[in-house]
Amino acid sequence: MSGTETNYDLGYPIVVGAASEFAEFASQFDRPALVLTDADPTVRRIARAAARAMHRAPVIPVPLGERRKRLVTVERVLDELAARGVERDALVVGVGGGVASDLFGFACATYMRGIRYAHVATTLVAMVDAAIGAKTGVNLRAGKNLVGSFHDPAGVFCDVTALRTLTRSAMREGMSEIVKAAIIEGGDFFASLEELSGHRFAAWPWEQVIAGAVKVKTMVVADDRLEAGRRETLNLGHTFAHGIERASDFKVPHGSAVALGLRAAGLLALQTGRFSRDEHLRVLTLLALFGLPFDTAVEPNEILAAMRHDKKRRGGRLRFTLPRAIGDVEYGVEVPLTSVRAVLRRLRELPEPLLARR
Repeated sequence: MSGTETNYDLGYPIVVGAASEFAEFASQFDRPALVLTDADPTVRRIARAAARAMHRAPVIPVPLGERRKRLVTVERVLDELAARGVERDALVVGVGGGVASDLFGFACATYMRGIRYAHVATTLVAMVDAAIGAKTGVNLRAGKNLVGSFHDPAGVFCDVTALRTLTRSAMREGMSEIVKAAIIEGGDFFASLEELSGHRFAAWPWEQVIAGAVKVKTMVVADDRLEAGRRETLNLGHTFAHGIERASDFKVPHGSAVALGLRAAGLLALQTGRFSRDEHLRVLTLLALFGLPFDTAVEPNEILAAMRHDKKRRGGRLRFTLPRAIGDVEYGVEVPLTSVRAVLRRLRELPEPLLARR
């Protein structure tokens, strides 16, 4: 296979490559197969190609989106699996972005107490984050991803050619997760994004960039598969981000919320003396070059109320992952609520050094 392949001790392959390579990936499995896909027409075309590579496996389209990432949609998928007589030796392949990975993976984790599942990632968010690491789940009214399980996939295939079908705004949404990975990794990876930021997305070496972000995630996950400790570093910016998503009734998309969360985590780190202003501005500058947002009209009190349902709380107290430097982050940090409120108020306005850019 000519694409980049790695598993970093996760026990399953992660392939970053072209759509034509999926047939070789799928040929490893001789079990009956079925394809679940986001109902978006572009994604369905990719799903049909995947199905042809699997001896014309049946394709089941499911309308998705963050607001449909609920148990009622999971029940619909489970009913489809049962109606089609899917058995324990089947391989189910999901095609789509982060919501598809989370929801289809959760359905397969629970159907007959767990069946084999592989994912064809078609968005940047799914390729560098959502599809990797075995986390699956759905939202409740109270908060994001409050129901779920760990369920290792049979494999993850990142269809880099699918990026050509994405709008610029969809690409920007994925960039926030890549920036997060680069803050965790630091060094050459962060510097390479700074260098590439002056070029059009169409000219980027996407296979290399995605493989770099995947490496960061998989190395952390391999060290802490069930999020008992170090894996929380991957939540950088996400405690704020999930609260913003929920408080906006998911009108603020995930990638934009993560960008806001990265700014908020940097501000909180500055307040607590962990992070330098120069490095904070370096992160903000990179986010600005990708056109990601820094300010939100969502009310601070509503965000904080949503954050109180964050699943990383301990003893009723919020815990954050904060940067100490680019390439050095600290997880499990507890800070006074007054500091959190102050940061949320700051998200109502643009950072001063960047006002002239807008």
